[in-house]
Amino acid sequence: MGQETVALASDHGGYELKELLKRELAVKGYKLLDLGTNSADSVGYPDFGKALAEAVASGKATRGVGICGSGIGISIALNRQPGVRAALVGDSLSARLSRQHNDANVLCLGARTTGIDVPKDCLNAFLSTALEGGRHTRRVEKLG
Repeated sequence: MGQETVALASDHGGYELKELLKRELAVKGYKLLDLGTNSADSVGYPDFGKALAEAVASGKATRGVGICGSGIGISIALNRQPGVRAALVGDSLSARLSRQHNDANVLCLGARTTGIDVPKDCLNAFLSTALEGGRHTRRVEKLG
């Protein structure tokens, strides 16, 4: 954990949740790369998804968190980038399995589809879980 860099990006619908999770990550000692947005003013999720995808794919961040209103749009934008495996989750089990079985490197959340505690649980499960290996590694390798 410690000095791992986590990049965060959201559109206007996810701005408040991004700020909350940013504080959560800072308390745990993560280095943060905040790619915006920086207010609740209307913006397009594809722009922020692309910036986050590029940060993770290039190695500027080890993992990322993408947030929009539903989580769907930003997850689609993120998964267009080679080297990014973005998982839209709505519970901590899915967050854990996205790491154990799929080696997801970006967690996607829907700010309008969850409360406050569920995203915190998802974030903690996502960051504290490693790829299980074995048959899962072979499958992830097929993703390219």
